[in-house]
Amino acid sequence: MSLVTSTDELAAVCQRFAQHPFVTVDTEFLRETTFWPKVCVIQAASPEEAVAIDALAEGLDLTPFLDLMANAAVVKVFHAARQDLEIIWRLARLIPTPLFDTQVAATVCGFGDQASYVELVKAITRANLDKSSRFTDWSRRPLSPAQIEYAIADVTHLRDIYLHLRQRLERTNRLHWLADEMETLTSPATYEQHPENAWERLRHRARKPRDLAILIELAAWRENEAQTRDVPRSRILKDDMLIEIAQAAPRDLEALGGLRSFPRGMERSRGGAEIVAAVERGLSRDVSQLPRIVREKRNGNGATVELLKVLLRQVGESTGVAPKMIATIDDLEAIALSDDADTPALQGWRRTIFGEKALQLKHGRLALAIDGGKVITLEWEEIAEAIAS
Repeated sequence: MSLVTSTDELAAVCQRFAQHPFVTVDTEFLRETTFWPKVCVIQAASPEEAVAIDALAEGLDLTPFLDLMANAAVVKVFHAARQDLEIIWRLARLIPTPLFDTQVAATVCGFGDQASYVELVKAITRANLDKSSRFTDWSRRPLSPAQIEYAIADVTHLRDIYLHLRQRLERTNRLHWLADEMETLTSPATYEQHPENAWERLRHRARKPRDLAILIELAAWRENEAQTRDVPRSRILKDDMLIEIAQAAPRDLEALGGLRSFPRGMERSRGGAEIVAAVERGLSRDVSQLPRIVREKRNGNGATVELLKVLLRQVGESTGVAPKMIATIDDLEAIALSDDADTPALQGWRRTIFGEKALQLKHGRLALAIDGGKVITLEWEEIAEAIAS
């Protein structure tokens, strides 16, 4: 066990780590009472050693660690990286690259959709993790030996998982597939929290254009409040309350306070006046300029989509890639509508293993059949030969 609590120690560790081709990284953080994640512990390991970094240690400067994350000569390995990357982005406006996410890699390697770290450890290393410290308060000091051991285990096993998955990806010539998936994770837009886009989390709960117009303004107000005060969104107003206000459209404080679920007395606060102002801004929006709130009806394509679903399952089984990783229902509906749909399923490696077949199936050049209880595909030449015989 090694706990790093000083900048000098951290600098020495990171200097050693930078001599290796990869490092594994994980974080322990708290977010229950804040909008922004509060990082408490950072775990990192090279092929030769592993440490836990006390991010809350007095006087500790994380610059050496952040420099390591920016080192293009070292692959940074995470499992389910998004929240860890959000923390690093928040600390330094930095996204670690090159990046390898073992959860994404596991999906491509046939371990199912969103395989957990525990599952991968057991499947690949045959070890059973002690998760007794999983729900510990990582902000309390001092850290116990059990906490440190738990934290470091998350990056030591990750080394073996990384090496195993990378080898499989190279053997199956799928390493470039992972590069495609890393584009979203390494995009700064993924971690930017813009209040004006906050409504997108709730877009499917708006019934009418007027409701959506108000919801856009309310969600932006709440997001700005939550970020400024560094509290969870629900501490400002819960999602259900935003929807209720959007539907009721109260235009004065009395009407706002009269809503059944609205926090009693809040209408008399600064927030009450700002909510009414947000409602007014929403009502003044040009509804013709709003995003669509109801998915476009796709009449006549139901049978095509159902066949594409069967094909998707067949491709998933034959390639060992989770179907959700290959295509979504929206992707299938888009393909049913257009051969030139702007959808991931018709791009890159997804097009190679599924998209081309989907278009062939759609146009009758590919058939689905049952052989030995399993769905198989037959190309036109095979169908013609079968008919001729």
